[in-house]
Amino acid sequence: MGCGLIVHSQEKPGGEREIINIEGDPESPINQGTLCPKGAATFQLHINPNRATKVLHRKPGATDWEEMDLNAAMDRVAQLTRETRDRTFVEKIGDKVVNHSLGIFSLGGATMDNEWNHIHQKLMRGLGVVAIENQARI
Repeated sequence: MGCGLIVHSQEKPGGEREIINIEGDPESPINQGTLCPKGAATFQLHINPNRATKVLHRKPGATDWEEMDLNAAMDRVAQLTRETRDRTFVEKIGDKVVNHSLGIFSLGGATMDNEWNHIHQKLMRGLGVVAIENQARI
């Protein structure tokens, strides 16, 4: 479990809500109302006008980068992951059930917390990924 946060928001004209403040939850057994630097920066991550909302994408064979909407980029990642898994998935080797995909490799980051790493591991194992590594060991 990560740090407990209390997020304050207010309704904007048109019914959309905006975050106006984020603070530590004093009832959280993890952080008891205090915030680490990452937790303290959460507000800025959401309201910063310089926050990236697009990604740079270079199509295969292209020489220039082009902007791509973040949702479109996520859809593309999901599509490529599905195609690769479907193409490389092996259910059985002989009589032995293996249910693995050797066409995908996962490299995790050491700056993530245990909860994220646990979910990431579950996702990768669910996809049949065998090659799972963490940056902390490299």
